[in-house]
Amino acid sequence: MSEPVIPGLHHVTALSGAPQENANFYIKTLKQRLVKKTVNFDDPSTYHLYYGDKAGSPGTILTFFPFVDAGPGRAGSGMASAVAYGLPLGGLDHWMDHLAEDAIDFDGPSERLGERMISVADPHGLRIDLIEPKEAEPSDQQDTGFHSVTLWLDEIDGTERLLSEHFGYEQVGHEITEEGARTRYQSPGQGRGSVVDLLVSDAASIGRQGAGTIHHVAFRAETDSIQKHWQEKLRSAGFDVTPVIDRQYFTAIYFRAPGGVLFEIATDPPGFATDEPAETMGKNLMLPAQYEGRRERIEEILPPIKVPLS
Repeated sequence: MSEPVIPGLHHVTALSGAPQENANFYIKTLKQRLVKKTVNFDDPSTYHLYYGDKAGSPGTILTFFPFVDAGPGRAGSGMASAVAYGLPLGGLDHWMDHLAEDAIDFDGPSERLGERMISVADPHGLRIDLIEPKEAEPSDQQDTGFHSVTLWLDEIDGTERLLSEHFGYEQVGHEITEEGARTRYQSPGQGRGSVVDLLVSDAASIGRQGAGTIHHVAFRAETDSIQKHWQEKLRSAGFDVTPVIDRQYFTAIYFRAPGGVLFEIATDPPGFATDEPAETMGKNLMLPAQYEGRRERIEEILPPIKVPLS
């Protein structure tokens, strides 16, 4: 059997401000489905909101811990600084029209490593890139899930080795722009969310976690046994990898990448329909078993969210 490679992103988790503003933007503006409305398993007084495609597929999931009184964060070295969605052929023109109609400012269009793109900030400052890949195909879908994530680093040698020697990624591009030096790595499968961009920038910014920043980047493990493989392999390579943690919709292991970014490897199963029907995912507050006895109190504490029509 050949050595496993990481096929791409599973999800990206960020921090935001007020949950209603967050929901309005990702459902109405970015046309995502609220796949799961639950709580932070480590702090049930805070929501954990999951957005993705209709099925809640790995590689489409952007999640948030929203804090009503969160102070603004700031991307900097040692952090993931942006997440990008891939678009179908012709999709960029559609999205520019859509954002203009909704009076949403965006930067671009521009070109990055031969691909057309625009950038938009969510209500709390998180940078979202919308990219039309070179290999894009015609589609009626509004998006095709993640394209990539950008990691802002002081130097890329250690992260390059992690991606190439362990994850199985290959360098597929490099360019220097006003933004900095960007090196692109991609999983051989070249599927959804298979790209990681490493950015070295001279911009003077000291990163600070807060609203509008990415907390961690999660990569896919298709099965529990493959996740176990990665846990053992990374530990053998000297990484401080956590035990397997049950997140109800997947299991997770965490470790800090050489450049400082928090990485996770999450399993595809069991998925988001494990505790409610797929047709109604995201409508009700779902709690893990350990918090069901406190549901009434938790619902009193959490601010209400009105799910807008997309």
